Amino acid sequence: MASTTLDTGVTSANPGGKTFLGHPRGLATLFMSEMWERFSYYGMRALLVLYMTASVADGGLAMKTAVAAAVYSVYTAMVYLLALPGGWIADRFLGARKTVAVGGTIIMIGHFLLAVPFSASFFVGLAFIAVGSGLLKANISTMVGHLYDGPNDPRRDGGFTVFYMGINLGAFAAPLVIGTVGQSVSWHLGFALAGVGMALGLGQFLLGTRHLSPKSNVVTSPITPDEKRKIFTKAGIWLAIAAVFYGVVAATGHFTINWAIWPLSIAGLAIPVLVFTKVKRDKDLDANEQSKMSGYIWFFVAAAVFWMIYDQSGSTLNIFADEHTASTLFGLDFPSSWFQSLNPLYIMALAPVFAWIWVALARRSKNPSTTMKFAFGLLMIGASFIVMMLAMASASGDTKVTPLWLAMVYLVQTVGELTLSPVGLSVTTKLAPTKYASQMMGVWFLAVTAGDCVAAIFQLVLGDKIVGGTAYFAVQGVMAILAGVALAMYRKKVVKLMGDVH
Repeated sequence: MASTTLDTGVTSANPGGKTFLGHPRGLATLFMSEMWERFSYYGMRALLVLYMTASVADGGLAMKTAVAAAVYSVYTAMVYLLALPGGWIADRFLGARKTVAVGGTIIMIGHFLLAVPFSASFFVGLAFIAVGSGLLKANISTMVGHLYDGPNDPRRDGGFTVFYMGINLGAFAAPLVIGTVGQSVSWHLGFALAGVGMALGLGQFLLGTRHLSPKSNVVTSPITPDEKRKIFTKAGIWLAIAAVFYGVVAATGHFTINWAIWPLSIAGLAIPVLVFTKVKRDKDLDANEQSKMSGYIWFFVAAAVFWMIYDQSGSTLNIFADEHTASTLFGLDFPSSWFQSLNPLYIMALAPVFAWIWVALARRSKNPSTTMKFAFGLLMIGASFIVMMLAMASASGDTKVTPLWLAMVYLVQTVGELTLSPVGLSVTTKLAPTKYASQMMGVWFLAVTAGDCVAAIFQLVLGDKIVGGTAYFAVQGVMAILAGVALAMYRKKVVKLMGDVH
């Protein structure tokens, strides 16, 4: 249902005429809801691996570093993987607004489950947060778009910029608050604070729904009773098989966390392969669309390599911060979780700069191609792990290195992110075949899933003796740099595959 524009210029998404920074009032609702959701997510994330690797005497789970890092990698992979069914549920069952409300509720419950001091509750809580995040993440950005009169509304890009700032404000504040409480007072109190943050975001969303566009309530492609019956039957069969299988494994005393990590990691790699196989075999796509999809696969693989390293900020880099980095700078003492605030801080500072740089270069006809921007992003993320290799080498024995090492690592990673991530979103929409236009953004998120699953497999296979060591960072850094060089060398081939997209 399209929003109605009155003579006054006020849309149905903004019936009272009140605005938020010149935008529809509903943007304030979505801004605050997403800010608090990110506050809860990044606050919990800052504590997650530290809690899992802390000794029992310190209130932790005493997990091995490699296993804890793998759990973290699979968890983040599932958050992005579940965005696919999250969007489908909104389109076929509930509509975006109800799906976000359900997702927020599930996330809140998950955080409070983490606050319960039992290991079983901890892992159930992680599952809840992953499922809820998939429901919410897939739809709240869509609802921002609903506030405006189509893609040509001049306020639309500015609205997404404001919304993006909400994400980073929440991500910046979370480690400073939740990280401090979790490390200095109680892990479980920190997780509970994350639950309070999500509760505030959910409350903000429910109170402000009247300001949202009616489009957000629409189920765009309602499921038929026959389709629903078939889907629930198949889902029930697979769930029953999984329950019986894992029940037998547990009853025979063979269950370990690896029984969860390995299947999820393999699934996270298999699903993107199946998706691309389906698209490439689709006879409805013409030769031009098939060529563009072949070009897109290059970008997808490059993005997977990038996220494989980037998403370790909450695992291997977080452990390095806790065990090998001094917690004092310029006379200020701080907990190691504070390092998790550096990336959002850098993004807020540098994103406007990069936006200006691209525009300025475009005016001079010197704007780098999408392929070269991706290659540069890979070189930067690879360089960040080369810096980590040097930092780890400097932290020999009981020596704790200056915090400036990690400050440099996160700065280099952020520069890489700003050259790859926004460009990746853009090229996804440009190369997407018409038939798959609405699904390709979910496919882009699968690059994060694939990268994180590769990281999880590396961490399990390599084990504690290597994970987080000098060679660990060096090998991955070199891999990313070589991938960036390869993409730059083959850029003409990729550009040719992209056709009329530049």
